[in-house]
Amino acid sequence: MKMKKFLVFVYSALILLIFVGCSSESTKTSSEEDYITLKFFHRWQSDPHHQYFKGVVAQFEKENPHIKIAMEAVANEAYKDKVRVLLGTSSNIPDVFFSWSGEFIHNFVRANKVLDLSPYLAEDTNWAASFVETQLEPFSLEDKQYAAPWQMGGKAFFYNKNLFRELNLEPPSTWEEFLTVLDKISTTEYTPIAFGSRAPWAVSHYIGALNQKLVDHDTRMSDYDRETGDFTDPGYIKALEKLTKLSKYFNDNPNSLDHQFAREMFSSGQAAIVYLELSELRFVEPVAEFELGFFDFPELDEEKGRPGYISGGPEGFVVSSTTKHPEEAIEFLKFLTSREMGEKLLADVGFYSAIKGAVNEDNSTPLQLEAVDILLNAEGMALWLDTDMDIAVVDAYLSGTELLLTGNKTPQDVMVEVQRAAKSIR
Repeated sequence: MKMKKFLVFVYSALILLIFVGCSSESTKTSSEEDYITLKFFHRWQSDPHHQYFKGVVAQFEKENPHIKIAMEAVANEAYKDKVRVLLGTSSNIPDVFFSWSGEFIHNFVRANKVLDLSPYLAEDTNWAASFVETQLEPFSLEDKQYAAPWQMGGKAFFYNKNLFRELNLEPPSTWEEFLTVLDKISTTEYTPIAFGSRAPWAVSHYIGALNQKLVDHDTRMSDYDRETGDFTDPGYIKALEKLTKLSKYFNDNPNSLDHQFAREMFSSGQAAIVYLELSELRFVEPVAEFELGFFDFPELDEEKGRPGYISGGPEGFVVSSTTKHPEEAIEFLKFLTSREMGEKLLADVGFYSAIKGAVNEDNSTPLQLEAVDILLNAEGMALWLDTDMDIAVVDAYLSGTELLLTGNKTPQDVMVEVQRAAKSIR
């Protein structure tokens, strides 16, 4: 009898364990189905940018509890390499990831790796209308939109107004005026232009601005296209000749100095002028003990490009074409590019959002508003050279220009290498 009761107890316990196990498995499945996970990949490992994104993700998850964001970040140069490798595969592609504009994103479009956002923008007209118009086109190809602009980027010359007043100088508007100003500063203890090009993207911004001015727009666009580029227009050599002319006003050994060194050289009052991204004002304004000003890249007599362009380019985010959750990815993209997050971007990081009104009198210094006006009033962008053409051509351009700055190559030498690189990928 006791044995029978014992067996009944054992069987009952087994049934209970099976029931509990099934119940637990059912609960786990239900819990997992309560939310989906999106992979999010960007290029800012360090603060304040990383903390900004952590805040954005936390707020989005709070407002959208059915969506979890798995965020990963690597540093700038590593990002370029890693995202190309990731997108060269068909698996493990992030749902939402960062992209530069121009040829950088066009590579992914041609490989069918990113989602066409045009239908979503057409459906949500308020979202579409929220962007600064000039920031959309650099992310488009064949009249389709492939990224949501997140940050406006553009360059101008920063200058020391106190020094200019002391030397009775006006900010130049033409190339000849620019050279006159630089010659006058050269007679003083100040370096005319602070410049560091150890990371060669810094010199690419000079080349990009000069190419835009000295080469016809359609010709330049054809040359920057890997399928049609030949770079035989004489304007490219003229651009490098102008850069050679400017180089004598740079500090010594620019190829061995970081861009940050040049910015700090200017901020500390050792140099009169520096060519910076307008968002770099966040580093200069708090520490400069002199009055700051901006001026555009001076006009050249022989200009052939479209007027009113500045060197720059927006940065944005794309959705993978292979995402299993396109609607949720779009929701996250809308949140990233909302005015609220744009205002947070300025407050936390000092970047200028590509959303209308995100930079305003209530949250900006007068200089920040002036910087944003330069971006808003630009007729167009001469996109960053190192993201606007094929990497093989970029490498030829930048390695050649490095030797140009040391006097070991001529402009003609550089362009022969660029033409050879362009031919090799056609």
